[in-house]
Amino acid sequence: MGRRDVRKMLMGQRKPLWERPWVLVSAMAAVLVVGLAIGIGLGRWSGPKPALPVAIEQAPAPVVMPATPAVRPEPAAEDNDDATRPLIQPPPPRPEPGSSEALEFGHASEVVSLLPVPPPSASATAKLPPAGAAVWLRNAVPPPRIGGRPMIAIIIDDLGVDRKRSERVAALHGPLTLSYMTYAEDLPRQTHEARAHGHELMVHVPMQPQSPTYDPGPEVLEAAAPADEIRRRLEWGLARFDGFIGINNHMGSRFTSDAAGMRVVMAELRRRGLAFIDSVTSEKTVGAETARQFGVPFAARHVFLDNEQGVAHVRAQLAKTEAYARRHGFAIAIGHPHDGTIEALAGWLPTLEGKALVLVPVSTIVRASPNG
Repeated sequence: MGRRDVRKMLMGQRKPLWERPWVLVSAMAAVLVVGLAIGIGLGRWSGPKPALPVAIEQAPAPVVMPATPAVRPEPAAEDNDDATRPLIQPPPPRPEPGSSEALEFGHASEVVSLLPVPPPSASATAKLPPAGAAVWLRNAVPPPRIGGRPMIAIIIDDLGVDRKRSERVAALHGPLTLSYMTYAEDLPRQTHEARAHGHELMVHVPMQPQSPTYDPGPEVLEAAAPADEIRRRLEWGLARFDGFIGINNHMGSRFTSDAAGMRVVMAELRRRGLAFIDSVTSEKTVGAETARQFGVPFAARHVFLDNEQGVAHVRAQLAKTEAYARRHGFAIAIGHPHDGTIEALAGWLPTLEGKALVLVPVSTIVRASPNG
């Protein structure tokens, strides 16, 4: 074998550089170092530039406004243990016209107290005309056995105009207190049948509302009318039928807040021996104040049943009436001859006995209170 053959044999046993391990490791390390260097360079080039110094502008000092004294809200009626206080719901009236107190007063759902009415002074009562015989007691439906149970009076007013629904109301289990519109027709017959069903009667007297869009009906009592005219219109309404205990107001958010007009009404009620039930269509009513000044028996409603006419809403308002009666010993609710109200009452009235509640005519509550 010659020298050339030996060289070829030795060279054939060598591996190429790219197949040798140390060469591969070195190449990978070099690639890694180059990659890191490129990454660092790109990071420095794209990073945020140092901010140039700028002048710092001082914010103006805050303006301190004088503190407004906090107004303490009036306590809710549920927190008031004086159950004899007249109660109202003060939201503003709805903008659209209506034909009932609930519409005039808006969403009357909660119960809120009026400020307490101070008793009349001795000098004020000394100037009053003599009171007539207590006709309201003579015409009152005898109360059922109370037995210490909470009392509920349900007044349904706006009656007499819609005769069909008025008859359905009169057919309900009583004693309810039914208040008939002064301008309805055939009132002697309608009220006689209602009384035969065991219900107590009242006269629903139209009184001036705040909004001129409401139509309270004919012979309405208006605040701007002379005293003689107010008295004439009231006498006309009281002559439409008999056997009633007194009156309550139809609408009247304007008139019941007018002390002069209400004094004319109370003087006539005192002379006739009649009671006054304030439907409370305004938080500014002076009904309780003037009734007390004239020695007129009075009470005020606590809950409107049907400012929304659905059956479910009326049932919820009846439940609210029950709760108020349990807390304070009695409650007065006012409703109207709507289909939803009639249906709700028809199902609710038979349940009172099992709930340890008692349905009474409103005269029973007036009689039991210091206002009677």
